[in-house]
Amino acid sequence: MTSVYSPCVLIVLLRDIGEDASVRRVLSVHFAPCALFVAGVVALARAGSFSGRSHWGKVWPEQSGAAVGVILLVVAGAALLGLLLQPFQVRAIRVLEGYWDRWPVTAGLAGVLTEMQRRRWEALRERAAMPASGAVAEKTKADRARRLSARPPAHVLLPTALGNALRAGEIRAGERYGLSTLASWPRIYMQVSDRMAEALRSAREALEVATNLCWCFLALSVISGEAFYDEPNLWWLCGCGLLLAALAYKGAITAAQTYAGLMHVAYDLHRFDLVEALHLRLPGDTKGEEELFAQVSDLFTGRSKPDLPYHHGDVLSPAGDAHSSTDAQHVDREPR
Repeated sequence: MTSVYSPCVLIVLLRDIGEDASVRRVLSVHFAPCALFVAGVVALARAGSFSGRSHWGKVWPEQSGAAVGVILLVVAGAALLGLLLQPFQVRAIRVLEGYWDRWPVTAGLAGVLTEMQRRRWEALRERAAMPASGAVAEKTKADRARRLSARPPAHVLLPTALGNALRAGEIRAGERYGLSTLASWPRIYMQVSDRMAEALRSAREALEVATNLCWCFLALSVISGEAFYDEPNLWWLCGCGLLLAALAYKGAITAAQTYAGLMHVAYDLHRFDLVEALHLRLPGDTKGEEELFAQVSDLFTGRSKPDLPYHHGDVLSPAGDAHSSTDAQHVDREPR
């Protein structure tokens, strides 16, 4: 009975975890990458790689009690590391985006890489503008135009492909309608539908998982290089770590492009929900929309305080107006 009951309990627990979005997010975004990193460090330590030649037979204990202790060590270490690093999730992504100007050491490198991105952008724009003849050439031209649209303008390029993928969404999603994306996005997000919120949450989760895996493999590659400095025959493991980090980074770029595309959709469908939530009158045409959103953006960013008339709609019915008048007269008759 016990052997049948235990798998059933495990299946129920896994099902509940899968249905709980918050638990699933913690496990996939924070715990899994940290567990992979801690397990790698523990394996190197047990193999003796830091103190001499590696003995891989010692990685997994022969006694079951010791094996349980190793598993608990990895789980506890991953949980603690995940809790410590969780507040730095945004910073981890921004570093890979290329926001390096605040550090003197990396500021120069950022300028060089940004210039390389600009040259690639110009070359891609020239190839996309070339005339095409034939089905294959037309398809290639369309693909180049699509890739160009997924990048921001040349004057706001960042040093990395991940940064440019996210910046393309940041500056184009709301700016198409006159809204400052960075200032209005937190407010737009609160107005989106449940389906849109789930899609955005899924894309953001994929981005964070890929980013954390990239950092995990980079850290393991550095630590492995330190552990295997006297074992040249194992240097290929460091190369595998770098390859996996590059693969995770490529996945982060794909997830960022998906997230940026969803931001465009959110503004397409819910920008007027923001107007109603602010109790402003809906514009009648595209010109009025641009003027309204320009004023709203100035309000959000603090550049100015425009005089926007409020529009609360037909809040009170005629019956409600009558009751309000009666209540007002009653209040006037009360002693003060």
